Amino acid sequence: MTSASGLFRTADLLQSDGWTLTGSTFEKGSDRYLPLYEGKMTYQFEHRASSYPGRALVEFTDGEKNRPEVVALPRYWVPAEEVENRLTGRWSHEWMLTWHRITDVNTMSRSLIASIIPRSGYGDTLPVILFSNSRARQILVLGSCLNTFACDYAARQKIGGVHLDFHVLKQLPILPPYTYSNVTPWLKTANILDWIVPRALELVYTAWDLRGLAHDVGWHGAPFQWNLERRSNIRCELDAAFFHLYGINREDADYIMDTFPIVKRKDEDNFCEYRTKRVILEIYDSMVEAIHTGCPYQTRLDPPPADPRAALPGDARNNNQVVIP
Repeated sequence: MTSASGLFRTADLLQSDGWTLTGSTFEKGSDRYLPLYEGKMTYQFEHRASSYPGRALVEFTDGEKNRPEVVALPRYWVPAEEVENRLTGRWSHEWMLTWHRITDVNTMSRSLIASIIPRSGYGDTLPVILFSNSRARQILVLGSCLNTFACDYAARQKIGGVHLDFHVLKQLPILPPYTYSNVTPWLKTANILDWIVPRALELVYTAWDLRGLAHDVGWHGAPFQWNLERRSNIRCELDAAFFHLYGINREDADYIMDTFPIVKRKDEDNFCEYRTKRVILEIYDSMVEAIHTGCPYQTRLDPPPADPRAALPGDARNNNQVVIP
C-alpha cells in the first residue's frame, strides 16, 4: 500500500481522465483498471461485505447481497496490465483465495477470515494464497477449512498482537488434500470432497463476478440466494464436519465453541441462546449416530446444497449487466 501507491487511482481521477466505470472495472479503449481489494471489504465466505460507493466504507445490506449483479467498489483502482504482469505464469484462474492479515482475538468475533475474490489487485491487508497445483475444488475446500471454528481456534493460539502474517498461517494445522479423498464417514456413499464442495460453493458463489469459480468447479447455473438462515445451517454442517475430520471429540468441540465469546454474545442478543454452538453440536451428534449405525446422515437443508432450486433466477450465459449500489 506504500511502495506501489504510485499505481493507485481514485474513481474521481479516472473519470476526469475519460475512463468509464463498467461494473467494478474502469475501461478506456482496450485498457482497464481493476479494483484494489482491501481486507475490510471481505469476510468469511463473502467477497462483498463492504464497499466504497463514495469516500466512506459502507456495509452491504442483505438485500444488496441477494442481488447477484451488485459489485463491491474499492477506494483505489490499479492497472490491469500490472496485475497480469505479476500473475502471468503463476495463476490462471479468474478468482483467488485470500485471508485477512489484520485481526484481533479480543475484539473480533472471528480471527481467521478467508474469502475467494475475483482476480484483481489486493492490498497488504488481504494477502493472496497461490498454488502450484491449482485445482479449483481442492482450493474451495481449503477456504472452507480456514473458516471453521476448529482452524480458527488453532490460529488464536498462534496470533500475537493484531497480525496474522504469512509465517503464522504456515504453522496452522491445515488438513492435507488427501484427507478429502476418503469416504465421508457419516454418509458412506461419497468422498469428503464431494460432500463439502456443494456447501462451500453455495456460500461463496452469490454474485456474477465469481462465475469463473463456479465454472471451474462444474456449476454453470446462476449464483445462489443470500438466505441467512440457510447459510447459517450450511456453515454449521461444515463446522460439525470439520470437528470430525480433525478428530476433535464432542467435549472438546463444546469447549472450543465457548472460546468465541463475541459469537456467543451476538447469538444471545439475536436468538436468546448460543444458537451456533447448539446447532453445530446437534449436527455433530447426528453425524456420530450415522457413523455408528451406518444410517446416512440427513442434511437439514431443503433443497440440498447447491441444488438449482437454491439458485437465483437467471442465466449465467446471458447476464452481463452489473449494477452498483
